[in-house]
Amino acid sequence: MKLCIVGAGWAGCAAALQAAQDGHQVTLIEAARQPGGRARTVEIERSDGTRLLLDNGQHILIGAYGECLRLMRLVGVNIAAALHREPLALLFPDGTGLALPDAAPPWDALIGILRARGWSWRERAALLARAARWRMQGFQCAPQASVAQLCAGLPQRLMDEFIAPLCVSALNTLPEEASGQVFLTVLHDSLFAGRGGSHLLLPRVPLGALLPEPALDWLRQRGHAVRLGQRVQALAHDGVAWQVDGEAFDAVLLACPSADAARLAGEAGAPPALQAAARAWAGGAQALAFGAIATVYARQPGATAPLLPHAMLALRATPQYPAQFVFDRGHLGGHHGVLAFVVSAFTGEREQLQKQVILQARNALGITGLQPLRTVIEKRATFACTPALQRPAMAIAPGLLACGDYVAGPYPATLEGAVRAGVAATKAILLKASLRTGFAPSPPERGRG
Repeated sequence: MKLCIVGAGWAGCAAALQAAQDGHQVTLIEAARQPGGRARTVEIERSDGTRLLLDNGQHILIGAYGECLRLMRLVGVNIAAALHREPLALLFPDGTGLALPDAAPPWDALIGILRARGWSWRERAALLARAARWRMQGFQCAPQASVAQLCAGLPQRLMDEFIAPLCVSALNTLPEEASGQVFLTVLHDSLFAGRGGSHLLLPRVPLGALLPEPALDWLRQRGHAVRLGQRVQALAHDGVAWQVDGEAFDAVLLACPSADAARLAGEAGAPPALQAAARAWAGGAQALAFGAIATVYARQPGATAPLLPHAMLALRATPQYPAQFVFDRGHLGGHHGVLAFVVSAFTGEREQLQKQVILQARNALGITGLQPLRTVIEKRATFACTPALQRPAMAIAPGLLACGDYVAGPYPATLEGAVRAGVAATKAILLKASLRTGFAPSPPERGRG
């Protein structure tokens, strides 16, 4: 098959790699001049003229991200060198919080909760009892339940220092508005995915070097077309094949942001039945609400060692001090003195945010002299993962599919969700083709994850 993939974010790269593995000819088109989408490399210039390669926002992977890790291995990424691995920890600057040991589940969570610093025995018992109840219920709850409703009755300290940080980091949605079912799915698939599934994997290299850039090199080396800096203008079906800006393809995968996918599908010229299906899908995609994530990069001039005791610390966020996490880049690639403050579910103004974060660093971390480097705000970072949300289907019309972290599925907007969506869309479209032609796609290369 001749397959066109529109968008070279993590979903598009995953879809292209899967299709190429199955022996099909891929054309990957990306509007930007670099791949990665909302998880890409950015270049920051210091006041002294030197340049840093960082990211458009600080990202976290976990050990349960099996598809991400599989594809990284496929394209030759040295995972041990590229990712800093450590057991899950939600530690605050004063040393309190939860830190799991490197043990098999459920013992890691059990031991971690029992050893949590700053929690009373009543609070630990309450969390263990609630976790046991969730497990007995198969990590299922009413579709309309929010995370706050799911956790009703838990002590406030647990809500503030465990549930809320996990919720906003995984779903980018506040507990009062976030889907309880998606939250439970994330807990189950991270804490009970096998030993190491809950481990934090913090990038030591820029995000582009983790998957998008080596993926494009891998595709080019095998004769597939990669077109950067080219925005797709029109999608049409001539009754035989899908046309992307006048070029015919057997199938098309829209791996671009949902707004762009909705534009292309909604304006597609096609026979009436195909056009009606595409426009109906576009309406559902346009109805999604999105939230912003802000990352404030700041540096302490002259620093020659990490500023924090750990690569990542949780912060007690307030309206005046909005960052929920801080990352010390000195632990993650040698950028000593550079900190990344992450504000999920962000609403506000850039300049005010920078001032608040610098004050938060002084009062919560005892660090003075920080200078803002750059504040990156992804206004449509993730869809709002609300209860009973109706997400767009993967299938748009015959031969036309969407793949991205926003399509129907069990996970919130994460890198793993995007990658799984890309692989699933490719398998689905090629399976339908095999049923018509008798060709059976080969199974994907398996990796340890």
